[in-house]
Amino acid sequence: MKDIITRMLWAVLVLSIPPAAHAKLNVFTCEPEWAALLKELAGKNAKIFSATHARQDPHFVQARPSLIAKLRSADLAVCTGAQLEAGWMPMLQRRARNPKVLKGKDGHFEAAWSVRRLEIPGRLDRTEGDVHGDGNPHIQLDPRRMLKVARALSSRLQKIDPGNASSYKKRFQQFSKSWKTSLAKWKKKAGAVKGKRVIVHHREWIYLLDWLGMKRVGSLEPKPGIPPTISHLSDLKKRTADLIIISPLNDKKPSKWLREQTGTPVVVLPHTVGAVPNSKDLFAFFDNIVQQLINKVSK
Repeated sequence: MKDIITRMLWAVLVLSIPPAAHAKLNVFTCEPEWAALLKELAGKNAKIFSATHARQDPHFVQARPSLIAKLRSADLAVCTGAQLEAGWMPMLQRRARNPKVLKGKDGHFEAAWSVRRLEIPGRLDRTEGDVHGDGNPHIQLDPRRMLKVARALSSRLQKIDPGNASSYKKRFQQFSKSWKTSLAKWKKKAGAVKGKRVIVHHREWIYLLDWLGMKRVGSLEPKPGIPPTISHLSDLKKRTADLIIISPLNDKKPSKWLREQTGTPVVVLPHTVGAVPNSKDLFAFFDNIVQQLINKVSK
């Protein structure tokens, strides 16, 4: 009788213990835009880390021990891909020795493969500058493509964390609805910039121009990744442009010189979330871009 009572007490005790909280997904992101997207899609279900910040060039990152440690404990790594992180991510993966986040595994996600990429070269020629064999990787500057990435990334979250699948699905549906509303608003507001001729510093802006129907008539860099020269800038003086676009990472001297020579206005646009004030999340990021463009062309 005593044994029966003891077993009953143990059963009551076990049943009274609350289930362990579901562990948060550890997510390693390569750039701030993917950290921002994951905040929208995962919310409190994920612990999100960004390997770079808005004032860093994602082409050039040191494989620091702190980054290796973060990748070692990650359940999911989210990067742009298309060779943007080719100079540092493979080294991090080798040193982290985390099989979950190796290429080809469910824990490795490259955003660029979710969308159609622009400027895929017919052949690779390093004399042409910093050309990416898989196409221009700066897809974060087109909100249409961001929505496609969001859909693919949400599916991946549901696959690797099935316990929270319903939450991820619901959050994507909410994000998609809000994003489509904002897309329509941005497109309508930016109608005045359609057809405008633009000189860019670096060719990262091709996706933004494609979305808004703007035309690139030149680049301050003579070739991708090659610093501007006075002879190249002098040649750009002969081209008619409505606007010069640079990012906070770019040297301001070339655009300043060209503006002084031609009177073409310069606008500094955020290339990622947080790159300028009032761009702290994805919605604010595109709000800022569209508003700045409108302000410049309206003057």
